[in-house]
Amino acid sequence: VTATWALPFTGYLLFLANRVVYQRIKNEQWIGDKLNKSDATKTGDSSNPDPLYLNIRSHVNFLENVPLAFVLSAIAELNGADRTILNYAMAAFFAARVGHVEMGLRGANTMGPGRLVGMLSTQAFLGGLAAYGTYLVKGYWGY
Repeated sequence: VTATWALPFTGYLLFLANRVVYQRIKNEQWIGDKLNKSDATKTGDSSNPDPLYLNIRSHVNFLENVPLAFVLSAIAELNGADRTILNYAMAAFFAARVGHVEMGLRGANTMGPGRLVGMLSTQAFLGGLAAYGTYLVKGYWGY
């Protein structure tokens, strides 16, 4: 099941990476994480976010969460997780990560509803999958 989800997650990761590349080429900004000289990220003005910074944060945030999800999924799968449960969990996690960016960070003032939903869903997924994996190996601990 985990391998099944490698393609959509990798595809979206490449899509996010190419958004960063596009901004760099378009603006000839080869290094650094901001285009605008006036840093809206420090002033708290999210109404006009720096496009390079926004795309970098979207990409990095994806990379902060997805590898652990795949490790937890693989551990659960190797320990006999129900394939249907795992498949639906990975689908929900994928939707949460895409929603976090597309309907959250890229929403109005970078605070679209997808941002909160994506963040909470990600935490629930990671915590739930870690707990499920622990449950699957309870026999190891004598329970």
